[in-house]
Amino acid sequence: MINKRSKDGVPALNTDWWNYGGITRDVLLVDEPEMFIQDYTLQLQKGPDDQFTASVQLVNAPEKTEVSISIPELKVFTTSFTDAKGRAEFSFSSTGRRGSLIRWTPESPKLYTVLIITPAQVLKDQVGFKTIETSGHDILLNGKPVYLRGISIHEDLKGRRANSKADAILLLKWAKELGCNYVRLAHYPHNENMVRIADSLGLMVWEEVPVYWSIDFNNAATFENVKDQLITVISRDKNRACTIIWSVANETPLSKGRNEFLQSLVSLTRVMDSTRLVSAALLTRSENGVNIVDDKIGEQLDIIAFNEYRGWYGGDLATAPDAKWTTPYNKPMVVSEFGGDARQGLHGSKEERWTEEYQEYLYQQNLKMIDKIPNIRGMSPWILTDFRSPRRVLPGIQDGFNRKGLVSDKGVKKKAFFILREFYGKKSLLYP
Repeated sequence: MINKRSKDGVPALNTDWWNYGGITRDVLLVDEPEMFIQDYTLQLQKGPDDQFTASVQLVNAPEKTEVSISIPELKVFTTSFTDAKGRAEFSFSSTGRRGSLIRWTPESPKLYTVLIITPAQVLKDQVGFKTIETSGHDILLNGKPVYLRGISIHEDLKGRRANSKADAILLLKWAKELGCNYVRLAHYPHNENMVRIADSLGLMVWEEVPVYWSIDFNNAATFENVKDQLITVISRDKNRACTIIWSVANETPLSKGRNEFLQSLVSLTRVMDSTRLVSAALLTRSENGVNIVDDKIGEQLDIIAFNEYRGWYGGDLATAPDAKWTTPYNKPMVVSEFGGDARQGLHGSKEERWTEEYQEYLYQQNLKMIDKIPNIRGMSPWILTDFRSPRRVLPGIQDGFNRKGLVSDKGVKKKAFFILREFYGKKSLLYP
């Protein structure tokens, strides 16, 4: 079964990206002492006060082993003791201490040196502190409304797996050049390099697990597979300030089994991390000419995100700005995907598909439409770069690539890149 997909796998057999195979990420062998730090969580609680909670999990630690957390720049040094299971709990505040807390933002992505100290080890990390929540149709970063100026990204660069720090820096710097303050890492947990560098560059992040299209929602083994992936990514990235959204699904067709499956994932996510938002990329429907976002799973989500492909998989571009949208949810709306293909260097009229001019026009018209969607608070168009896909075989155009990228597989920016950059420049003035 190595390097093979299966019907009950996650992802399953039917996807639209190149899954690569073998070992595509760094493998580290770590030599630990007999008693070692297995895990830790350090989070700023919601609200205006600088209140922190933390926990440290040790392995092979006697009960009442002393554990300390130090944040030198904040003059924080606090101590607790492990219970019979090796877990130490903390609750403390930086309010009133010398050196006030600077909260992490895209404009000022402040990271603090944090030390976890035990009799056997000292663990050092760089951690930023922020709060993210919603109020009505607003997304609040540190209590202030924010518009998610985003782009979707696959772990794919110039026709290969983007697995190095240099790759992550290039992809995220292109996002910054677009004017993004946010990226959606699709459709699976990306390399840790991406979130570490997003932390330092000031890019908010949507992370997701590959509950993609029609996986086997009624299979217990499939759920356990997803559960394991979700636990792993939350455990890895729960201390990264950049991560603001955990997503549990993408374009999954409605059914009772699917709803129960996703509800269980949402519940698990909230148990593991109550400080971040939960979402999913949903499908939409139309009725009497009105586009409706009313997926029942939206009741469980903090952000109502959905994919729409006006002008590529249906719908007219000329009338796109007049399209009507509605939702029953008084929650923030985010367009998690929109876009269309263009082969870089292929030119023609704005009515000619596959040309840069058509993609440019598609972005112009869709952005006008999206701006009128109720409760809209962000987007992550599809996608930053062209990426490999076995489904995309049109000779001379696709040649094994999904061509919806704003940057080609050769690293060349297409005309639509600059349309989106201009749009985000205006949005940044409205949501500083």
